[in-house]
Amino acid sequence: MWILRALLSAFWLGIYDVFKKKSLSDNAVIPVLSLSILLSFGLLAPYLIVSLFHPDAQKLLGDFYVPNVSAEVHLAIFVKSVIVLGSWICAYFGMKHVPITIFSPIRATQPLWTVICATFIFSESLSIAQVVGVSITLVSFFLFSQIGKSEGISWKANHWIWLIILATICGSASGLYDRHLMNHYPRMAVQVYSTMYQSVLMLLVMFSIWFPLRKKTTPFTWRWSILGISICLMIADYLYYEALSNKDAMISIVSTIRRSGAVVPFLYGAFMLHEKNIKKKSVLLFGVLLGVAILYYFRS
Repeated sequence: MWILRALLSAFWLGIYDVFKKKSLSDNAVIPVLSLSILLSFGLLAPYLIVSLFHPDAQKLLGDFYVPNVSAEVHLAIFVKSVIVLGSWICAYFGMKHVPITIFSPIRATQPLWTVICATFIFSESLSIAQVVGVSITLVSFFLFSQIGKSEGISWKANHWIWLIILATICGSASGLYDRHLMNHYPRMAVQVYSTMYQSVLMLLVMFSIWFPLRKKTTPFTWRWSILGISICLMIADYLYYEALSNKDAMISIVSTIRRSGAVVPFLYGAFMLHEKNIKKKSVLLFGVLLGVAILYYFRS
């Protein structure tokens, strides 16, 4: 059942990326990210309020009950919020300036970085099959950079590409940390309180960095797709945390399945935005997913 939840999370995460691309087109990044997080917390806040003040909240809300947690747990969740925000800020800026058919495959390599991090941090060794999987993914990754050159995007000089890569590495670190959180803390507490902290932090960023310079940068325009970001992310994260809460769940598998959602925004870029070199990119996206699938299949 946890694999099914991971698959559903991947689907909603793919739609989330489509809404992000629509929202960020010719729009200011910081307020789009800030409002989407605030709206997410607004959707979750009723569960928190009922949990805190209703005398029979646990029975009333069931799986949506948000338990009280200690200051130590709040600190752990706050750390997660900082990691996730760092990933999101890099990803949002990168997505705005890079074709979605390049952005999505780069983000799909996240399980690769999870494996590499696990190799260095936890001294895990790779099997021959896993080395093959890593190699296929890296070769596909490199060939994407060659396609990018044909579209006028130099991976060496384009800092937006490096922001996407940094976002992917931060996302990998967040995934490893999520496994730890789900082993020790209630999932609804992690989702609700992390969203709350992200809201506060992004408000600080928006009013201290973007707002004073708003007249000199890209103007902000409200779009209903921003609400779509919030709804899709809330659903995707709920399913993700629910999957990880299962004692048998493995972050390597969940992360791999979750990143397969890259197919959804890729198809959007191909058929709706009519981006370039779709056939070549499709082959390389298949290469990325194949390499990641090999890492998953030969995980033990």
